Amino acid sequence: MNNSSKTRDFVVTSMFAAIIFVMTFTPFGFIPLGVMNATVIHVPVIIGAVLMGPRIGAFLGFLFGLASLLRASTSPSVTSFVFSPLIPLPGTDSGSLWALLVCFGPRILVGVTPYYTDKFFRKFSGAWAKLRFVSTFLAGVAGSLTNTLLVMGLIFLIFRNAYASAIGSAADLVLGVILSVVFVHGIPEALVAGVFTSAVCRALESFMSKR
Repeated sequence: MNNSSKTRDFVVTSMFAAIIFVMTFTPFGFIPLGVMNATVIHVPVIIGAVLMGPRIGAFLGFLFGLASLLRASTSPSVTSFVFSPLIPLPGTDSGSLWALLVCFGPRILVGVTPYYTDKFFRKFSGAWAKLRFVSTFLAGVAGSLTNTLLVMGLIFLIFRNAYASAIGSAADLVLGVILSVVFVHGIPEALVAGVFTSAVCRALESFMSKR
């Protein structure tokens, strides 16, 4: 890699890092979809992974996790204890270090799975440029679902009782709540991420190829 490529990658990575933090702490990280808001904070991580590989993608995912930790710690909601060990679990005066796994683990993998999804489906596109839309769209969907499924799955495995208490539900009903979040919120977010990823990757790939 020459100095020009290193400089380009540094600039693009820094741009994505800044976007992640801006989106985390402003309304720009959410898109209204009728009765819900779709989260798009993970989209810069996905795009970074597709364009620059899983190492930079994982780094951006770590920054996404760090931004989530800071937001949960400084502007807590009733369920922020699942993302920050500084927020006490309901009915206790202390948090859990397991929150760091929920906060960072899925986010880091958001920067990995899109790259390999795109790489896998690119094999089927060959010289058909139009099918590049398909591989990047599926990469966006995969990255978003990685975040949703792992976060909600870890919440169920680690914080089921505390989560039930926080939302005012019985512990044996938490699985249904989590599945509803996956289908009602997770799927629309994945589709939005797929569209954004495909559109932005196409534009940035064209720009980066000229540098």
